[in-house]
Formats: sequence, C-alpha cells, structure tokens
Amino acid sequence: MRESKMDKENGVNVRVTRARARALKEPSRNEQAVVVGLKDVTNISAKSHKRTHTSNFQKKEGSKKRKTNVASEDDVSLQVWTIKEDAKKELAKDSSTSTMTKKESLQVQPSVENSLLSMQDTLNSPNTEINLICEKLSASVGLGIVDIDSKLRDSPIWTSYAPDIYTNIHVRECERRPLANYMETLQQDITPGMRGILVDWLVEVADEFKLVPDTLYLAVNLIDRFLSQRLITKRRLQLLGITCMLISSKYEEICAPGVEDFCVITDNTYSRQEVLKMEKEVLNLLHFQLAVPTIKTFLRRFIQVAQTSSKVAQADLEFLANYLAELALVEYSFLQFQPSKIAASSVLLARWTLNQSEHPWNPTLEHYTNYKASELKTTVLELIDLQLNTKRCRLNAVREKYQHQKFNSVANLSPKPVEYLF
Repeated sequence: MRESKMDKENGVNVRVTRARARALKEPSRNEQAVVVGLKDVTNISAKSHKRTHTSNFQKKEGSKKRKTNVASEDDVSLQVWTIKEDAKKELAKDSSTSTMTKKESLQVQPSVENSLLSMQDTLNSPNTEINLICEKLSASVGLGIVDIDSKLRDSPIWTSYAPDIYTNIHVRECERRPLANYMETLQQDITPGMRGILVDWLVEVADEFKLVPDTLYLAVNLIDRFLSQRLITKRRLQLLGITCMLISSKYEEICAPGVEDFCVITDNTYSRQEVLKMEKEVLNLLHFQLAVPTIKTFLRRFIQVAQTSSKVAQADLEFLANYLAELALVEYSFLQFQPSKIAASSVLLARWTLNQSEHPWNPTLEHYTNYKASELKTTVLELIDLQLNTKRCRLNAVREKYQHQKFNSVANLSPKPVEYLF
C-alpha cells in the first residue's frame, strides 16, 4: 500500500486507514471545537474571504492546511490526530504557566501585597499619605477640637507636617534651655538687674535696625545659654549682647546688619576685632546650635490657634500676646518657665484682657499647647505683675514700643482679676 502525500510531509510512516481512524478515541468538546475550526478553515474557497477567530495554534495549523490539496478522509483523520497532540501540548504549557503565575502571586501576596496596594493608592491619590498622617487631627475634631490648618492656603502640606514639627520642638525646648539659676551658681560680676538692662537695650537696638522679632528672641537665648556656661565680667556684658544679636541676625535676617553697625551702636566701645573674637567664642561654646525653640516659635502657633475662636480683633490679640511675651523676655525670673508655657500664658492673659465674657481657654487651645489652664496659673500671675508693673520697673523699652499706635497701644490695657479662672 502506498503512503499518502500527507504522510510523507509529516514524516509519519504508519498508514492510517478508515478503520484505524474510526478506532481513535472520540475527541472531547474542546477537541471537537478544534476539528470544527479546522474544517471551517479547509473549506474556505478562493471566492470566500471570511475570517474566523481561532487560537494561535489553530491559526498555525490552519495555514498549513491551506497549502495542501489533499481532501481525503484519511488525510483529515491524520490531521485530527496531529492537532490533538499539539492541542494537548499547548494546554499543558498554558496550565503550567498559569500554575507558576498563581504560585508566584501566592508568594508575593502575604509579604508585599499590602505595600504594593499602599504604593498604588499613593500614586493614584496624592492626598492618601497626608490623610494617614492627619488621623490624629481627624479624631480630635470629633471631640470639639478645631483643625486650625484646614483653611490655610497650602493646608494639605501644612496639616501633614505641623503636628510632628511642634512635637519635635517641644522636646528640643527642654534640651537647649539655659540654666534658671546661673546668676546664683556661676556669675560673680553681673546681676539679674544688669541682664535686664542689657535685654531692654537690645529691644531698642532691634527696633532701630528694624529686625524681625525672632532675631531678638534668639539673641536673648544665646546670651542666657552663654552665661549658663561661661563666667563673664561686667565690662564684656554689652559685648556679649551685640555679638549674640549679630549672630542671630545672620541666622534670621535676610539683610543682616554688619559688624561695623553693631560697633557704632555701642559708640565704638568695642572694636571689630573684639566682636569677631567674641563671635567665635560664643559659637564654639554653643557648638553652633542656633536652631533653638524660643518663646516666639510657640507664640506664633498659639496665636493662630486662639484666633480660630476669638471674638475680638485679631490684630489686638496678636499685639497684646507679643507685648506680654517681650515683657517676660526682659525678666530673669522667667527663665524658670519653659518657652512654650510663657507663650501659652501670654495668649491666655491676652484673651482674658480683651474679652471677659467667656473663659479664655478652650479644648482647642489645650490640645495644641499641651497645657491645661490650671498648669498656667503661676506663669499668668507673674505676667499680670509685669503687665501692671507692680514692681515699678524702670525698664520701659517694651512698654514704650507697644504704646505706639501701630500696635494699637495695647500696652495701655489692664487685665481683670483672673484667680477664679483656675
């Protein structure tokens, strides 16, 4: 018996007869579909160009069929057998690939899935990370606490970082505070009164040079930290004062006054070389740690909190709180209080001075300052003494400054008794 053309082309040496073809196993549903697809392909005539949607291996075998002219039943049976084998291989390959993909996904899922989903959410929504960081504020709103950052121009950015910033500042204010008793334990030639005179004069210097308030607060902080570690004579106290003002100006100001300007302000009592030598001494002693939380650092934040629920003019509240804080800056006795406590007490007393119809402290202020009203009692009473000038202090630079009309003359205001508030 002779072999057919298809047998020779496919390298098959076994003759497939009609009986052998009938003896083959009946194809499954998927295989029947393959056969139907094959028959559709082989029955396409030159006049018909209708296309069928088949799988890759169906298209491949269909193209082979179009090249042949064999139409006998034996040849078709052989082709069915070949396609069956190819189909099994393809199905086995697809099944293996699918199994590997599932295994890999199962390995990735428990360890990385959450991270990938979080990363995808962050990319899809820029505010996702911000919302997570602000969970604390969101929870506080339910307790009647106002989110003070929600109305800011760049509120998403500011809201996300502000709590962490001020938490860090609260920690650092304890780390870099001057000693509260250095006059008694270290200094021998200077007194608290001399320090008060120096700071009072620096208030005038800052006003003369039109320096920002942060420069004044930082200068006083540098002075107290230096005096807490190094003995100094009375003659060099003013030199220390202008040097610390020079350093803080370089740190805070856009256009800081020069060394010669500070020499002139002292009527050339000190030379340029003396100022520069003192500058090196101060910076080396303090290890160049100039990023220090001061009263002004907290006061700016606490005033913002107070203004969210204030019924008085915002300018008056800000001016009066700054006035009380600068009065405390001159007094040596206020070194015993933390800068944040002085700032919070200044806001409480300012609110009470401007409006006695309601309690000056509320849950929002307590939340953002981390102080209850009862914890501020001692500091507030000390501030009232300064505001009323019960000790008849002659250092009037701060009072004269805030008696000016540009500060709404807040230095002329007097508080009501506050004992029952605590």
